[in-house]
Formats: sequence, C-alpha cells, structure tokens
Amino acid sequence: MTEKKPGFFQRLFGGNQPAPSPAPPETPPEPAAPQPETAPPVPEPKPEPAPAPDHPPPPGPPETTPDYIEAVEDQFVTPPAPVAPPAERQSWFSRLTSGLRRSSDNLASSITSVFTKKKLDAATLDELEDVLIQADLGLETATAITETLRRDRFDKDVSDEDVRTVLAQEVEKVLGPVARPLSIDATQKPFVILMIGVNGSGKTTTIGKLTQKLRAEGKSVMLAAGDTFRAAAIEQLQVWGQRTGAPVIARPAGADASGLAFDAVTQAKAEGRDVLIIDTAGRLQNRDELMDELEKIIRVIKKVDPSAPHATLLTLDATTGQNALKQVEIFGQRAGVTGLVMTKLDGTARGGILVAIARKFGLPVHFIGVGEGVDDLEPFSANEFARAIAGRD
Repeated sequence: MTEKKPGFFQRLFGGNQPAPSPAPPETPPEPAAPQPETAPPVPEPKPEPAPAPDHPPPPGPPETTPDYIEAVEDQFVTPPAPVAPPAERQSWFSRLTSGLRRSSDNLASSITSVFTKKKLDAATLDELEDVLIQADLGLETATAITETLRRDRFDKDVSDEDVRTVLAQEVEKVLGPVARPLSIDATQKPFVILMIGVNGSGKTTTIGKLTQKLRAEGKSVMLAAGDTFRAAAIEQLQVWGQRTGAPVIARPAGADASGLAFDAVTQAKAEGRDVLIIDTAGRLQNRDELMDELEKIIRVIKKVDPSAPHATLLTLDATTGQNALKQVEIFGQRAGVTGLVMTKLDGTARGGILVAIARKFGLPVHFIGVGEGVDDLEPFSANEFARAIAGRD
C-alpha cells in the first residue's frame, strides 16, 4: 500500500514527523529482595584530584605561636607618629626684624659697599647720602645721618657697623614723636573709626585685625561694610565679623555708601556700642569725584554725631614707596587724616619711606603690619623699627 504524502501545512507545523511508536505494555515490577534490618554504610566516592596549578601555592602559615602572632600584628599595626612639640611663637620684634629683612639687607649691603676705606672722607659721605636717599629715608634724614658722621667721625676710622648704629639713632629720633597708640575715648559711644586708603592698601584686613584686638580688650565693636563697590569686600568684612563676634552692617553691592554710614552710626549709637569701624572703598588720591564722595560720607556721619569720625586712619602700602607721600598729603587735605597704619612692610625693600613720611607730616603712626596673620599688626614702636631697619638685632 502506498503511503500518503503529508500536505504542506502538515509539513509546516510538524505533520511530517514520524508518528511515535506505541509504548510497550507495562510489566509489573519484580518484588524487591528482602533487606537486612541494618544496611552496611555506602562508602562516599573519592573526589577526583584537582589539576595541578601553573604556580605552586604559597606555603601555609607557620604554627600560630604567640611569638608568631605578635610578629604578624607588628606588620599591620602602624606605630603612632611622634608628636612634634608646638612651634615656639616668635616675639613681635623677631617678626618685625624678619619682615623688614629686605629693607635692612638692602641698606646693609649698600652701606658695606660704600665703606671700603678706613678713613671717613667727603667722597664716602656723599656716596652714603645717595644710598640713604635711594632707600626712601628722605633727603632730610639722609643729610642728618651724614652730618652726624661728619661731625663725630670725619677723617677717622669708621666701619659699616658704626654707620648702622648712627642710622638707628637718627631714625629713632624721627619716629619717636609719632609713635603713638590709638586711644579710644570711652566717653564717645560709639567711638567712630573711618578707614580710608587707596585700592589694595589693606583696609579691610586691617579692620579685621584691629577688631580682634579691641574685642580682646573687652570692647563692643560694630563694623560697617562701606566698600559698596565690591561685593567681595562686603563678604570679606562679614567673614571678619563672624571670626571676631562683631556684627556687620551691610547693604547690597552698589548701595549708597554715605547712606550706609548714616545707618551704621545711628544703629551703633542706639545699641550703645563702644566702637564703630567703617570701611570705605579704595580710591586713588588723584580722582576728584571719588574724593568728593569720601567727603560726603564724612558730612553724613557728622549729621548723626558732629564730633565723628573720632579717628580717620589712612592705611599705607609700604610697597608704593614715594607715592605714599602724595597719598598722605591729599587724603590729609580732603579727609582730615588723624593717624597712619603702615602695611606690607614685609613685601618691600623700601620700608624707609615711613621715616620720610614721619619727618614731613608728623602724623601719629598707630600700627604697622608685617604679614597676613591676625597677630601681624602691632602698635608702632620707634625703637624696634629703628633697630630692625638698621639691622641692629
């Protein structure tokens, strides 16, 4: 009989698979053989040995004796680092001497180069005078030093050490009358301090350091962020306020500086503050419109307290050299400067400019700064400054 070929759909869906063969008839299982009551244990098959690795394993640890355990622990326990003793705080004179090192070294090397002869003669004195003028000590101070040497040591043996001794003495004579501390009048509440100066002279930083000192004396201090031209200056003063615990009166950048000063004096007076320090924007002394604005701030302050500001402090950047003389002159005429703060003496070899300023204007020098630290602003001492700049440690 011919087998019928399956159709297309059967082939497509599996119709072409051969039919499964019929299952064979089930046969009853044979009865199991009786087992003994206790069957013997079946031994477990032994595992096949693992293939040998390419590299032999490291040897196992030695016997864990107490000595071994201690040796292992020593490998993982880092011994404590030795505690270094706290660095000894340098005295103010040491920091001042270090800060004025560039100025004193420059003077010392120049003086040494001049005094190559044993006898002091006119030519040597002329050279010395030029050196002192170049060091920004000023013509009058340079002349005073050379005249002293001419009177006492002319045609005599003289060394550079002798010259530095005379230098220190003459500098102290000039600076002694102007070395005056800032006096806070307790009867004036608030005692208003106006900080002024050119751009970058260190007004805001000086305010922070001064606030720290006044707070340490137990005085209640308020700050006013009067540099409304720069948002960074406002933020910087607010940071100093947080550090020193002094409230800060501030307005958004671009606000009227004179209006802020008015509000600050009014609030400080209402709260009975001991001191109010007002920051101002840096301004060049040759910009009339900016100096006019400074005069306006002072007029507005006087509307609240006719006796204020009680101190107008001009911050001077020592690195500006001879330009500092012009700053003192113009700011003094326009704002009535009452005292000076000399900053950045550690960044210049022209520290002698302070001597020229003192001799010409006679304004009190309240503080000098030789660094960025909060302790690097100290009351001015004529003796210490003279010794430091002359290299007389």
